[in-house]
Amino acid sequence: MPTLSANGIRIAFDTTGDPKAAPLLLVHGLGMQLTAWPDELVEGLADLGFYVIRFDNRDCGLSTKFDRAGTPNLALVWLKSKIGWPLRPPYTLDDMADDALGVMSALGVARAHVVGVSMGGMVAQILAARHPGRVLSLTSIMSSSGRRGLPGPTRLARRALLRRPPRLADSDAMIEHALALFKAIGSPAYPTPDKLLRRRVSRALRRCCCPSGVARQMLAVAASGERSALLGTIAVPTLVIHGAADPLVPVACGIDTAEQIPGARLEVIEGMGHDLPGQLLERIIALIDAHAHGKMTPDSTPRLFVKQ
Repeated sequence: MPTLSANGIRIAFDTTGDPKAAPLLLVHGLGMQLTAWPDELVEGLADLGFYVIRFDNRDCGLSTKFDRAGTPNLALVWLKSKIGWPLRPPYTLDDMADDALGVMSALGVARAHVVGVSMGGMVAQILAARHPGRVLSLTSIMSSSGRRGLPGPTRLARRALLRRPPRLADSDAMIEHALALFKAIGSPAYPTPDKLLRRRVSRALRRCCCPSGVARQMLAVAASGERSALLGTIAVPTLVIHGAADPLVPVACGIDTAEQIPGARLEVIEGMGHDLPGQLLERIIALIDAHAHGKMTPDSTPRLFVKQ
């Protein structure tokens, strides 16, 4: 896997498609490696004429780890964030947005369509707001503005997310831990078959397993606060996609994100949770493609996709 130097760290990356085609940067979520992007999505976008760029966020995959910063106490982080106490993360979401910008610059990409999922959506929002000249369009998927007062995860989803991971040496237990999380937050109307999900989890853990990095990324999210004012400055064409059944980042967060960004288009998908199920990839690819090519008009009324 190739790596590049950006923003003072090493970042693992991968590209698919014609380098002369329209660049499209994918930014994944909490603890998710570049290999977590479904092959069907990456190849589908490349087939439609995009130069698809993926990378491992810092503290994830094969990119630089920040182990010297230690492992945050997530229960304490959650409590402090609820009562408004200051948090001191080793890096912020702004730093991660600078990483994404650094990947583009290192690859000689002046401007790109940017697609972010979950935490990656937050990073993509910051990138679009801070560097509008580098972003052709923004697609924010199952993400949030971080505004206070928005609903949080369901009890089951929060418990699965904050559950202490087992010892790294116990690979079977690590797999079961990850499976429990993905099942808790996945799409109820579009479940991923257990055999396929287990294969994906096993492959990811063989490539990299860094629970401390995930915890530090969670601290960065918690410390970033709300981005409502920042989102109001985004001037690039924006599409917000959210699942109506998302148990981790409820659909109200997606609605709010679209309301905060001037002219944003909101697409709500019925039955979709906090994942990218295979049954919906064709639809999501079509939405990204239409948005990037300017074939969607701003609409304050969300389009609700009903399970076929």
